[in-house]
Amino acid sequence: MIEPADLAHRIVDLASDKKGVDIVMLRTAELTTMADYFVICSGRSDRQVQALAGAIIDTLRDEGIRPLGVEGQSSSRWVLIDYGSTIVHVFAPEEREYYGLERLWSNAAQVVRVV
Repeated sequence: MIEPADLAHRIVDLASDKKGVDIVMLRTAELTTMADYFVICSGRSDRQVQALAGAIIDTLRDEGIRPLGVEGQSSSRWVLIDYGSTIVHVFAPEEREYYGLERLWSNAAQVVRVV
């Protein structure tokens, strides 16, 4: 079983490898029981949002880690991938700005930011 912090860092690495934009890892464990970490990133287009989410899901599945759930794959504007301890949000830029998760979770410790 992979530790939550290691999983979140692995997801950051995968998003970075696939040219994700403005990748942020937030530690939410002290604020909610929902998840220990949020990883938030953007794709430059709908196609890239889909590719980022698919690469994360496929690579981790190959490593024996399966998501508990995936939402939004058909719309391609915001894909949420739930790994239990870590929740991944892959956004199109407009949706990321509109929903403002970093603002909503501004009390969470920012562990990593890849610009």
